[in-house]
Amino acid sequence: SRHTAVTVTSAISVLVGASLGDLAGGDASRFWALASCTALIVGALAFIAWLAKAGVIVNFISESVLVGFKCGIALFIASTQLPKLFGFKGSHGDFWERSGYFFSHLRETNEASLLLGLCALAVLLLGKRFLKNKPVALFVVIAGILAAASMDLGKLGVKLLGEVPQGMPPFGLPAIHASDLNDLLPLALACFLLGAVESAAIGRMFAVKHGYRFDANQELLGIAGANVMAGLGHGFPVSGGMSQSLVNESGGARTPLSGFIAALLMLLIVLFVSGALRYLPQPVLAAVVLMAVTGLFKVTALKHFWRADREEFVVAIAALLGVLSSGLLRGVLIGAIISLVQLLRRASRPHVAFLGRIPGTRRFSDRARHPDNELIHGVLIFRPESGLVYFNVDNVCDSILSRVRAEPTPPKLVVLDLSAAPRVDLQSAHALGGMADELTAKGIQFQAVEPRSSVRDRLRNEGVDGKLGGVNRFTSVADAIKHFQKNADQRR
Repeated sequence: SRHTAVTVTSAISVLVGASLGDLAGGDASRFWALASCTALIVGALAFIAWLAKAGVIVNFISESVLVGFKCGIALFIASTQLPKLFGFKGSHGDFWERSGYFFSHLRETNEASLLLGLCALAVLLLGKRFLKNKPVALFVVIAGILAAASMDLGKLGVKLLGEVPQGMPPFGLPAIHASDLNDLLPLALACFLLGAVESAAIGRMFAVKHGYRFDANQELLGIAGANVMAGLGHGFPVSGGMSQSLVNESGGARTPLSGFIAALLMLLIVLFVSGALRYLPQPVLAAVVLMAVTGLFKVTALKHFWRADREEFVVAIAALLGVLSSGLLRGVLIGAIISLVQLLRRASRPHVAFLGRIPGTRRFSDRARHPDNELIHGVLIFRPESGLVYFNVDNVCDSILSRVRAEPTPPKLVVLDLSAAPRVDLQSAHALGGMADELTAKGIQFQAVEPRSSVRDRLRNEGVDGKLGGVNRFTSVADAIKHFQKNADQRR
């Protein structure tokens, strides 16, 4: 992705911290060795996934899931930053716990912090309105540092970023025991899944917004390289960060070169000027993050889902609530699973069109959409509008047979138009043969027409083509009706 910032994320940080605390036994050096080894394992898993082209799994993240994810992450990030804006310490936990803590502790608001944060927000809003694509956030951060250093805002109760370690960590493999790998593998797998899903969701969001193609598989290679370097540099697992990516985009970034420049600047800061960052006021930093996430909450998209497709709205809300209640990874997975279940439910009940002849032509279309289409006396024509597979063929056959039974006068011919069915599997081929037998037993002819070449091959190989009137690539719906009417005239 051109806009995704690969960095340390709060979700992975919490996951690593909670998982390695007991394993490290209070030894800080062992903790960082285990964390960096976890990053190396995550890099290896991502590289294997790239080789296996496993990026396709993110295709199950639909647009509705993505909208819900963005809305949920906007609210979650806001719940983490609002206490900093108001000048008091926030809580841990999910969105509801953080929000409850925030509202119950508003009396602890520091007026100087709130005033500083609101001023920063005002400047950012004005910059967004009048100075688009300009690094206004950088100006706000520098101004905040200068104000804190010159006015000694710390004495007014404004919390500052604090000391930032100076210098580079050693580069190389972490010193751990071989037995630690078994303990680290589940953690690394969780970090990989979280990073892959979150990075894919972020990447797709920016790709849609800016109109370029997103390659989920290539993203895995980027995650692999970033985590290997993080592990060798004694860091811990990294992935695409939502708030960092939003700040990156809002600052005018257009290509991955922004990440390279940011890395160089970070290197210079760590080596030479990290001490200045201790004066960065937390309310200013919170204002920058809050401003970045304002564009995530897409009320218009939710309204559109509500009007256009209630099922998509349910998926979006499920993803939103999942993020708020269970975290980023589970929120996306909950939405994706519900979306997949709905997809399977729709696929299991495909529309079976009841066709009529378009007046004055030899063409046929759905009478439900075109009631003026002509009925053919003694003939019922159906067209399943999907492939026929084991989990939907019974519903298709039931729909056809129910319509046949509902006719006041039993039809003489049932025509099945297979032109819209790209695939017929083994079970479906035999189910069609069984339906043909049932109709034949009632004295009703059955004719399948316009099957695709692969469908013809399947029906012939399974030995059911004879039951379906003999399938070929020449007979159309109009031909089948003409042949039926000709035979009926001859019998008279």
